[in-house]
Amino acid sequence: MLSTLKQVLLKMPPTNSMTFSSSSVCMGDGLTKVSFKDGVRTITLAGPSRNALSLNMMAALINNITQDENDVSLRVIVLKAEGPMFSAGHNLKELTSDTDRESHRAVFREASKLMMSIIQSPVPVIASVHGLAAAAGCQLVAGCDIAICSEKASFSTPGAQVGIFCSTPGIALVRAIPSKVAADMLFTGEAIPAYQALQYGLVSRVVSEDKLDEEVSKVTSSIISKSRSVISLGKKFLYAQIQKDIYSAYRLGENVMTSNISMADAQEGISSFLQKKKPQWKHTSD
Repeated sequence: MLSTLKQVLLKMPPTNSMTFSSSSVCMGDGLTKVSFKDGVRTITLAGPSRNALSLNMMAALINNITQDENDVSLRVIVLKAEGPMFSAGHNLKELTSDTDRESHRAVFREASKLMMSIIQSPVPVIASVHGLAAAAGCQLVAGCDIAICSEKASFSTPGAQVGIFCSTPGIALVRAIPSKVAADMLFTGEAIPAYQALQYGLVSRVVSEDKLDEEVSKVTSSIISKSRSVISLGKKFLYAQIQKDIYSAYRLGENVMTSNISMADAQEGISSFLQKKKPQWKHTSD
């Protein structure tokens, strides 16, 4: 059964050919804070310049997201931020004429690696947002699997105001919300409030500011109650099928679900449901 499932998963198109370090070293002193409790790794942006996504900040985030990602004790990753703003986006000091073209390219290449590390993570990545998420900060939210924000949060892609169109932020944005709404945000640079972001699909849930941590905890607890291997399989399939036409997506879905049913955790779940008992997950793909 394990070999059959692996064959199906291997046939899913890779979301990207990039590879990332799984080093246990935590990067970015003074930029991020990382904690782990009950299966949840919380990564907090705690950098200068309104949590700007500098090269060092992005490298720290990538490292913290990918670190020990195959450890079965890791079940969910939460991204949050300190201070009044979630993130102001890229550090513009790294994009001036004082630095060369290759340095500029390195910034956007690192941003792409960051977004792909979220998609390729075997566990759900949740953005917990308060305040403004702007430009690449908005991209970071749009790139997460789930986004939960306070009613005081807002989102913008204002790059054109300083002469830099939010091209790469727009990649994640237009995949999360309708294209005409994304174009409005990208061309005007105007921020949208939390409930409007919910209406458009940029965020999953909106709660009062004092309930944000509680709501995030509710969602993480729900995910943790499921089989890690089943959630991981589901996440990989979710992104693989998005890239396909509907006919091919259904064909892939048939194969994935057939293999999923043969997993020990699937049979445990079915048996436990029929017997009205709590399942005992193995969290493996066999």
